[in-house]
This record gives sequence, structure tokens and C-alpha cells, in this order.
Amino acid sequence: MSETLLSDTPVSTGTNPSPTAAEFHAAPFSERCRQIFGRGDHLLIGVSPGNSYFSAGRIAELVHWGRSRFSAVDVVHADLHVEAQFAAAGYPPDAAARRAAKEVKATRRRVERGVADAGRTAVGVHALSDFTDTAAYRRLHRGVLDALGTDRPLRTATERMAGGFLHSRLDGAAPAADQLAAGVAYIAAELPFFLDTPALLGVASSVACYHVELPLTGVLFGRAEGLRAAAGQAYAVVRPAAVAAVAA
Repeated sequence: MSETLLSDTPVSTGTNPSPTAAEFHAAPFSERCRQIFGRGDHLLIGVSPGNSYFSAGRIAELVHWGRSRFSAVDVVHADLHVEAQFAAAGYPPDAAARRAAKEVKATRRRVERGVADAGRTAVGVHALSDFTDTAAYRRLHRGVLDALGTDRPLRTATERMAGGFLHSRLDGAAPAADQLAAGVAYIAAELPFFLDTPALLGVASSVACYHVELPLTGVLFGRAEGLRAAAGQAYAVVRPAAVAAVAA
């Protein structure tokens, strides 16, 4: 039986608000995710280049909140297949490479500034490419690529995510096959951290957080067959309390 989305769980970092002590609502995806969230072992904050949601201030708030709830926090920012994303959006090769390098560098700066502003020097900051030579990442990534060829629900959800990302960059036009493939490759590179962060970072259990539920969430965390998250991996939608209240 598929697991269902749980209602928002209000989580506050305290009664004295400050730039790095914001109140958030957390919605673990399932009962299993809620149990892992309750253990408080580890929080993973994933940051994508070009996403305006992840300002330095927002990252600082998330880090501060995360360290108040979890024993460890790591921030991973995507830096793989970014150039291909800009090429898919119509940038010439040289311009795509320059734009990708600029976006990745700016994202890294925002992450480092946010962590520093939160006063949490023990928080890990990593690029996705830091893991590509590790045995755990290679195993998980290979599993993703293999499953994309045989697991129809996984493929459909991944292409839906990729198409949604490309839609705005293509002024609403449907992506061509090569453009969609570039988007799928970008997502596939990130999926190991949604599948088994404990294996990648050596933690007992982990909660991957994002500010929206993704098309892949139900596939990885809500079914009993196909490619799915490891037993110690959870997912939660974590949003500022004010935003969550408006969306409710």
C-alpha cells in the first residue's frame, strides 16, 4: 500500500526570532519519514543553481533551524550537467559553459555565506561532484540509470520534473528529445541523495528537505516496488511558517 502525504507539522526554533531563527513547518512525506525525522540524526539541504528561493538568508535560516533539530546538517549544491541545461535552453556551447560556471560559483558563494551567517561552522558544505568518485555514489547513480530504462513510473516522473524545469527556459515550448535527455541527466545526478544519503555521508539516517513536494517524491517514498529510498532515508517538505500558512 502506498504511503500518503501527512499534514504539516509545525516546528519552531524558539520564541526569540532573529535573521537565523525563523519558524518553519515540516511535512514528512509518510509515517516512516516522520519516524526518521523524529530521530534527528541528519538533515540534508539540497541547493540548485539559479533557484531564487535559496538566498543566503534562507540558507542561514534553514541551517540554524536544522541544527536545532538534527545532530548533523549538510548542504549539497548541484554542479553536474548544469552546462547541458543551458545548452538545452538554446545557449551556444561557449556561452552555456560560461553561464554554468557563473551559476555554480554564485550558488557556492550563497551556500558558504548562509552557513557562515548561521554561525554553524560544523555544517558540511559539498558540491555534488565531490561524490562522483566514491563507490557509494557510483553504485546509486548506476542504479538510477538502470531503473530509468525499465521503471516506467520513475521515468515518467523524472521526465515530468525535467519538462517542468525546461518549460520556463523554453518560453513554454515543449522540449525536444535531446533537451529532455539533458534534464533527465541533471536529475539523475541528484537522485542518489534522495535514495541513500546515509550511505553517501556515513550517517545513521537522513531527511532530505525541499520547499515543495516533487513529482518523484511519491515514486521514491510511496510505493513498495521499483527504485525507492533506502530504509534510513526520509523526505520532508520544509517551508517558512508564513508560506505554509498561506498554502494551507
